[in-house]
Amino acid sequence: MQFFPSLELTWLNGWIFILMNSLITWGFLKFIPKEVSRRLLDRSNFTKEQKIYTIISKIFSLLDLILLSLSPLVFKSIEFYIGLGLFVIGEIGLIISILNYTKTPLNEPVVKGLYRISRNPQDVSITIIFIGICLIVGSWIALIILIIGKILSHFRTIAEEQACIKQYGEKYLEYMEKIPRYFLFI
Repeated sequence: MQFFPSLELTWLNGWIFILMNSLITWGFLKFIPKEVSRRLLDRSNFTKEQKIYTIISKIFSLLDLILLSLSPLVFKSIEFYIGLGLFVIGEIGLIISILNYTKTPLNEPVVKGLYRISRNPQDVSITIIFIGICLIVGSWIALIILIIGKILSHFRTIAEEQACIKQYGEKYLEYMEKIPRYFLFI
């Protein structure tokens, strides 16, 4: 792993994995009902502060996307194969969690499938995907930027949970007591 990789635009860069992730995610979202995708992307209950944190975290995500896109793949390294494994695991987790989300009626909180082990399995899966891509290109700076962006996006997650409490009340509070926000004890 390098702190800062040499940036160049070639055929064998991290953009390949970003494109694969985008095609899988957006292609999959095209087949879910519009009202479900609207619920998935709704940010109307965010406070001004939460919106600012969301925007700043998205700036870090964009910076990371650019860095990863221009970073060459580091084949024949243990990090490449670990990253590839994490990428595949994250993609599978993301697809399963979106399926769990779409199968839940709109008037109920999502509590089945991967939502039994994490209140935010989509976010956890996306984080795993991008940790994988950071390892695939062997970049410490990309990993650091990803972590900073994820720390800032934590405030978005809190806003989403507050919206769920307003919408689902006691049912969601009970769910919050049983299931960790991200994974295991976190």
